Amino acid sequence: MTGPVYIGDEISAAGWRLTGVRVSTPGPGRETEAFASARGRASLVLVSAAVAARIDAAALSTAAGALTPLMLVLPDPQGEVETPGLAGRLRTQLGLEG
Repeated sequence: MTGPVYIGDEISAAGWRLTGVRVSTPGPGRETEAFASARGRASLVLVSAAVAARIDAAALSTAAGALTPLMLVLPDPQGEVETPGLAGRLRTQLGLEG
């Protein structure tokens, strides 16, 4: 496994790249594929809230419950995209919501 990978927009990715983090800026419809690829090669996967909102819910839920690699959804700095909340994730994992 390599070090961390950031998946998100190009501007934020430029900042992460300066810190030595590998980055991925997937085009529309390619978010789930980029996420799966990052999970296969990284020790830590950092995902912007905007990209997380477009990743397949089942893939995101599986990653959130996995021990490795660690996965973190980063809040949107502009507040335009809501970060998936713990309460909603728990309801989904418990089968109370689809």
